[in-house]
Amino acid sequence: MALCAAKRRLLKHAGSCAAWARLLQRQSSGGVYSSSHGFNQEEIREKLRAFPGGSVDLLKQESGIAVLTINNPSRMNAFSGSMMVDLEERVSQLENWTDGKGLIVQGAAGSFCSGSDLNAVRAISNPQDGMKMCMFMQNSLTRLLRLPLISVALVEGRALGGGAELTTACDFRLMASGSVIQFVHKHMGLVPGWGGAARLVRIVGSQNALKLLGGALKVDPELGMRIGLADGVLEATRAGEGAGHTSELLQQVENWLGGYTKGPAPVIQAVKRVVLSGRELPLSEALRTEKDVFGTVWGGPANLQALASKSKHK
Repeated sequence: MALCAAKRRLLKHAGSCAAWARLLQRQSSGGVYSSSHGFNQEEIREKLRAFPGGSVDLLKQESGIAVLTINNPSRMNAFSGSMMVDLEERVSQLENWTDGKGLIVQGAAGSFCSGSDLNAVRAISNPQDGMKMCMFMQNSLTRLLRLPLISVALVEGRALGGGAELTTACDFRLMASGSVIQFVHKHMGLVPGWGGAARLVRIVGSQNALKLLGGALKVDPELGMRIGLADGVLEATRAGEGAGHTSELLQQVENWLGGYTKGPAPVIQAVKRVVLSGRELPLSEALRTEKDVFGTVWGGPANLQALASKSKHK
């Protein structure tokens, strides 16, 4: 009997591992484009690395909340080519972070991100290379959104163009007082190319998305809250835009995010996965995915502890 029970536990564990493997393959890795779409990731990486400047920095904390910082203050945190490669590498690190629960995306020095560094854009202005850059960033931002972490953009200062698109690759957006999100692509003779338009429609609806893109409207916190682009407004008690001001805002965001990431990492990651499957998959497949994810936490340490403490009605 003991042998049969051990065998059942082993089969259940193997089934759970297989379910996680399928989910990881389907929802996290690979993004939108692969070699079957004529996309050579290493080739575009090499092209992008030829345009250095700035960095994308990642700090993983013991709390299970990581902070991703877009760091290129001299250019309002615009993405150089090498920063695009940095972002992809940081997303890979987060995909493999088993203890992670939440992610905060911010810009350095009091501003969020002003999109692409125009020096790099001018250098790869031919349509072929532009499409490759577009595919690379769509992959990275899709993988960012699909991370098994609950993510929030801390929007301080301005989020312009590609920076506005970056905010839509997070689950939530919190805007500091005086901040602006603006899809300025029309002014550049462009439309969003990093997946921002498709994600924006899902967040604010098609009519509001048309207004924001067609009018290149400046979205302040009030408008952001009204149309659902912002999930909260941050008010710092410190005056100015110094390091103390920014750290206070970051602490506010960590406290806000902590309300949704309290608990064991496997459970928080499972919550994100079932929501992700419901958002992206047809109903029948989403239901099967939900069943698979349920199987990874049913009878797990957190579930057994909750049953023992009778915490259902707390």
